[in-house]
Amino acid sequence: MNRRALLWIIVVSGFLLADERVRGGEPSAPSRPRTKADRPPRKVIVGTVIFGPYGRYDGLEDRMKELCGFVDAMAGDVARKYPGRRLDLAILPETTVTSTHGPASERAMLLQGPVLETFGAAARRHKTYLVVPLDLAEKHTSGLVYSNAAVLLDRQGAVVGIYRKVHPVALLGRDDLENGITPGGEFPVFDCDFGKLGIQICWDMVFDDGWKALAEKGAEIVVWPSASPATAQPAARAGRHRYFIVSSCWRNNATIYEPTGLVAARVETPGKPLVQELDLSYAVLGWSAPLRDGKALAAKYGERVGYHYEPREDLGMFWSNDPHTPIGAMIESLGLEELGDQIARNRRLQDAARGRLAR
Repeated sequence: MNRRALLWIIVVSGFLLADERVRGGEPSAPSRPRTKADRPPRKVIVGTVIFGPYGRYDGLEDRMKELCGFVDAMAGDVARKYPGRRLDLAILPETTVTSTHGPASERAMLLQGPVLETFGAAARRHKTYLVVPLDLAEKHTSGLVYSNAAVLLDRQGAVVGIYRKVHPVALLGRDDLENGITPGGEFPVFDCDFGKLGIQICWDMVFDDGWKALAEKGAEIVVWPSASPATAQPAARAGRHRYFIVSSCWRNNATIYEPTGLVAARVETPGKPLVQELDLSYAVLGWSAPLRDGKALAAKYGERVGYHYEPREDLGMFWSNDPHTPIGAMIESLGLEELGDQIARNRRLQDAARGRLAR
């Protein structure tokens, strides 16, 4: 094939692609900057629960049996709610493996031994990632160090990593941090087979640094084991940083927040597991007349598209249920735009208008 013929094939191919877009076909490649919406669907099933120890502690063996029972129940609910699927991530509440009594030196436990063996077996049994929160004792050159930690286990029960609470609490009238806890100093993001996971614990909620750092490192889900429940702040942080937040609390609620800040699912009954499917390849759209609160996408794609749109917020999250068509392609086929693109376009127009006024 000579050079002129090859050039002609390239030109003709370009016209054919442009013609397909003009005729309303689904674009094979986005004309806008690529986002996670351009990736195929990435379905993840997460589980959480409310469980408050409130001073009672009948020993490590009984507590681990109780907590593993919640994981078993989550897996059972997944089998009923999503036949043929499995639990991908289970989250337990803050420090529930260990006692709440006494100084950290008495209540903290080593990970190696019964704790890792028991929860590792639960992770393997259900082939799930598992977040295990406890007061953790670790050997250091200066002796044992104690942290309020969340250990992430993989589907084989092996340790992926550990997050150590960076902002433990000094209660009113006291100078110690949670009776002997040493603060952590890092905000790791863990690579799981479904995506990137971050962890924060309880009072980390009131400090900005961890949430911002996790967003900058690409976290897609942030789990939040906590003794104290909250709803306004996690909703705001999920919306601001555009990741899912899953809480697991001692009381009141355990909630899954979407990257819009809207609630995907919530449970308020202690001991009753909550399981929910999420899609990490989503798009956030603000109001536009052609969107029709999501009905335009549903009219064209039917069950191939899923969404949660809230008219009170003029905001919604959209995802694809078609492994061959990303949600980004669906959006572009209707001439719609993601919220980030909408904001950027308006900012350019606003800046240009101000520039004309200055002249």
